[in-house]
Amino acid sequence: MEFLSALAAIVVIDLVLAGDNAIVIALAARNLPPALQRRAVAWGTVGAVAVRASLTVGVLWLLQVPGLMLAGGVLLAWIAYRLLTESESKDREVAPALGFWTAMRTIVVADAVMGMDNVLAVAGAAHGSVALVVLGLLISVPIMVWGSTLILRWIERFPALLYAGGGVLAWTAASMVAHEPRIAEVAYGFPRVILYVAIIGGVLGLAALRNRRSAKEVLQ
Repeated sequence: MEFLSALAAIVVIDLVLAGDNAIVIALAARNLPPALQRRAVAWGTVGAVAVRASLTVGVLWLLQVPGLMLAGGVLLAWIAYRLLTESESKDREVAPALGFWTAMRTIVVADAVMGMDNVLAVAGAAHGSVALVVLGLLISVPIMVWGSTLILRWIERFPALLYAGGGVLAWTAASMVAHEPRIAEVAYGFPRVILYVAIIGGVLGLAALRNRRSAKEVLQ
């Protein structure tokens, strides 16, 4: 059950954070003939999985350094808050590729550059398991690439899905903080529960408050 719950968290994190990546992939390949578009997206996805898996494994190793698990958890909590409070998607200018290999290079590089928040979140949810990282990416990245429009429509239609994703990110952040060796020595039992509630409740509560204020300002 622990393996399956961690895998589910990784898939949710990938899908919630990777929408913009899919848009960039589509923009990069938009001027290619239809047959080459499909090939570029497919092979670009393979390259993106390989690059992101390598980056995540590197982050898994870095998180073993004392203090970095705590820093990663704090950063991930901020990423969750930012995800929930950014109401408008940023426009991304991506030059359309003129050939198949150029499109593939653009897709892989764009995914690597834009996916660093995703890499940190997945590394935190994997708890040191490389198998979880690779399996989660193999499941979620193809869904993200080929189903990005559907996923974005779901999130726009059901805003609660975004908060569910933010909650998963906040839970992962709390888990990273709780597993920092120095904190784990003192935060066990009830104090650990308080830590989880404070981080998850803080992220979701502050984000909801910020969004409510922004909505009032728009109405005024």
